[in-house]
Amino acid sequence: MSTQTVAPGATAEPSTRRPIVRRKGGGLATTVLLLGAVYCLIPVAWVVVASSKAPRELFTTFSFAPGASLLDNLSALSSYAGGQFWQWAANSLLYAGLGALLSTLVSAMAGYGLAKFRFRGREALFTVVLAGVLVPGIVVAVPQYLLMAAAGLAGTYWSVLLPVIINPFGIFLARVFCAASIPDETLEAARIDGAGETRIFASIALPMMVQGLVTVFLLQFVGIWNNFLLPFIMLSDQDKYPMTLGLYSFLSKGAGDTDLYPLIVTGSAVSILPLIALILVLQRYWRTDMLAGGLKG
Repeated sequence: MSTQTVAPGATAEPSTRRPIVRRKGGGLATTVLLLGAVYCLIPVAWVVVASSKAPRELFTTFSFAPGASLLDNLSALSSYAGGQFWQWAANSLLYAGLGALLSTLVSAMAGYGLAKFRFRGREALFTVVLAGVLVPGIVVAVPQYLLMAAAGLAGTYWSVLLPVIINPFGIFLARVFCAASIPDETLEAARIDGAGETRIFASIALPMMVQGLVTVFLLQFVGIWNNFLLPFIMLSDQDKYPMTLGLYSFLSKGAGDTDLYPLIVTGSAVSILPLIALILVLQRYWRTDMLAGGLKG
């Protein structure tokens, strides 16, 4: 076994190996997170398992014991009322997809303007936006209906789409991300080169904001997809219902017909799939964002 010798008068070089620091409480935090995940996922697991059961099994077997009627339930769901459930699914995709896309674009423009332009009343306007975040949706639902009725749009697709385009929380997130991710020097260089403000926003600002806007889009998509109150107030035609309102109508009818309960549960399980797919598709943007933040640090 060899030993390292140090010449007289010379000092030993300090070791470059950093000691491993173990933070106390890490195990407790992990346990709490796992318990929270289990608490949130148990209802989802129950819905998935219950969607595979026949009507007689739904109330007589163990809650998490799978059945063998998933395909039968899907077939019954698809054929019920001439396939009306899939009409509701298409409506939900329209409301959530187009609504979230338009809302994200408006949030990006508003956040960019509030973060990168200096004008009188900017801080007051931003305070109003923050105040809008604190207002519950139920407070503005009835005024929104009165506005849509006055404009002759109540009961149409626009009555559900237009109110969700303005999202105060999305504007807040876009402003914060824009202020942190877009250097003022880059914008000034583009202006010196003769680029107009529209071109600067479309060609420079938007690409640099994509990772933050993905979060805005996802939050708004999930919010619109799960929205019940606004369609409930605005719509009276079942052919325009989203899935949330359609499943509620199923539930109302199911009070006198227990055979509808498996269809309600199966429809609820199907309604989760687009959200899971969206998260799986968009998660790469968050990974890129975290990697970029790690390199900057």
